[in-house]
Amino acid sequence: MGGCFPCFGSSNKAGNNGGTTVKELQKKDSTQDSSVGQFPHVNRVNSDKSKSQSGSDSRKEPAKPKDRPTENIAAQTFTFGELAAATKNFWPECLLGEGGFGRVYKGRLESTGQVVAVKQLDQNGVQGNREFLVEVLMLSLLHNPNLVNLIGYCADGDQRLLVYEFMPLGSLEDHLHDLPLDKEPLDWNNRMKIAAGAAKGLEYLHDKANPPAIDNTRSHGEHNLVAWAQPLFKDRRKFHKMADPLLQGRYPMRGLYQALAVAAMCLQEQAATRPLIGDVVTALSYLASQTYVPNAPSNQTSTLRFKDGRWIGQPR
Repeated sequence: MGGCFPCFGSSNKAGNNGGTTVKELQKKDSTQDSSVGQFPHVNRVNSDKSKSQSGSDSRKEPAKPKDRPTENIAAQTFTFGELAAATKNFWPECLLGEGGFGRVYKGRLESTGQVVAVKQLDQNGVQGNREFLVEVLMLSLLHNPNLVNLIGYCADGDQRLLVYEFMPLGSLEDHLHDLPLDKEPLDWNNRMKIAAGAAKGLEYLHDKANPPAIDNTRSHGEHNLVAWAQPLFKDRRKFHKMADPLLQGRYPMRGLYQALAVAAMCLQEQAATRPLIGDVVTALSYLASQTYVPNAPSNQTSTLRFKDGRWIGQPR
């Protein structure tokens, strides 16, 4: 699928740890198929909404004190000078990418030698110092295998920077768009594993993190992608147009229909008709478990059809 899943891509060329929005959830793992993606800029949302989706608070972590955020932040504090030194004074050659909230640089901490991704937030942003520290506190509380860890932060004068662990394989966008001639595109199996991992990260942010944190913004490019895809969902003869051409037809038709069914349900205009994120995780995890072997004999027919905003039937 690649380019058709809303949380997969970005309209900006945001590099490793670029944090431009959900589609930018970073998948942390040691294998290639699960090491790409991006971390979102997260915002606190009403906890009652999260409760209604998860059905129970029993899975959530204990609430943390809200007063005096700097006393509760587990992340390291860096001076601006330390991060300037780590990034060679924000040398253009160290630039990994640029997103909606600032630029991201690759750096090496002089104190430990650790390679990190340093996000320099836009100084024209509206956040005050306290709001920034509250956000850092929230980010420091998020720990999940499908999210990139926050290492530290800098609130030095008017400078606001976040320091994340570095993901050497880059962002998901790096593996989907503008590939060099000698680089193989991601195959179907890895794409499904990444989709399942991204869904698990969203499930954590939606239902298990305390306070709950989700991405409330969507870039203009994502709106365009959704507008492009929605008419295609209504015509099964056009389903193949939503598969990444780089796959060159090397994907299971049944799997494509099932993945598109999940995407279509997630794009329902009315929130009440969309599936719970836990159900999305279940569906995508199943797809990820179905290894596709090119040229293997399979039945390519399906009875799936789209009617009244819902998918009816089963791929065979």
